[in-house]
Amino acid sequence: MAKQYDVIIIGAGPGGMTAALYASRANLSVLILDRGVYGGQMNNTAEVENYPGFKSILGPDLAKKMYDSALQFDAQYAYGTVQSIDVSDEGLKTIRTDSDVFETNALIIATGSQYKKLGIPGEEKYSGRGVSYCAVCDGAFFRDRDVAVVGGGDSAIEEGSYLAQMVKNVNVIHRRDQLRAQKILQERAFQNSKINFTWNTIVIQIEGDGQKVTGVKIHNKKTGVDEVMPVSGVFIYIGLLPMTETVTHLGITDEQGWIITNDKMETSVPGIFAVGDVRKKDLRQIATAVGDGSVAGQEAFNYLESLKDIQRS
Repeated sequence: MAKQYDVIIIGAGPGGMTAALYASRANLSVLILDRGVYGGQMNNTAEVENYPGFKSILGPDLAKKMYDSALQFDAQYAYGTVQSIDVSDEGLKTIRTDSDVFETNALIIATGSQYKKLGIPGEEKYSGRGVSYCAVCDGAFFRDRDVAVVGGGDSAIEEGSYLAQMVKNVNVIHRRDQLRAQKILQERAFQNSKINFTWNTIVIQIEGDGQKVTGVKIHNKKTGVDEVMPVSGVFIYIGLLPMTETVTHLGITDEQGWIITNDKMETSVPGIFAVGDVRKKDLRQIATAVGDGSVAGQEAFNYLESLKDIQRS
């Protein structure tokens, strides 16, 4: 038999947890579903310096504070991998996980995004053996060694600066001739003597000895020259992909898979909302996800109230 809630939130990142706080504070029964540890990408962030109220805080510490806040009005939290989402003609949403079935009238999608992969030889083979997408998780394994960071956005430069605290040298490999990261992050990186830059270059292969990474084969797009850069670790930050595989059939995403909403976080399906990094938007930050979550939590309440009005009439 399906377990019923007023609001179900899929994803326990900052957007999902904030939505749970607002919805549960409105005296709604709320369930947060997540297939991993609460906090989302915050758990992969060394230091957060741009979230109001904190000059600097570790990402996992901020995640724990948000989690405690999200549950203070009796919202529930459960582990589960969503297998399917169905919407009845009457608007009831049925969510099936690997172990349970849930029903709700108001569903908030907060599944976030994941890092893109290069899709080159050696990437899968050496994943976890020198190839990483999380400097906070794996940086300590490369203490006093040379590593490469692939990318030129905020994540690449933030994580490169973090790695520079413990590794011998950080080699940032970027396909363009200038970074896309925020200026303050660029300035810090340029001033760090342990961070070097290789411009107009792509990684075409990750090399190893069968057990671990030994280098990256790179191609200079301007000169056409290929060479091998000796490194012990490769940290990849080349963009994000929305985690929307379970909702694409609902017709709420664009051609890239990002969920389209209005400023009330409403999708084209009544009673389904989306927040945070999974939305189609320009800025994906903790602060913007929190803003999305507060709106969605309140709008979910308003939606449920509108259903009651219809039933009364």
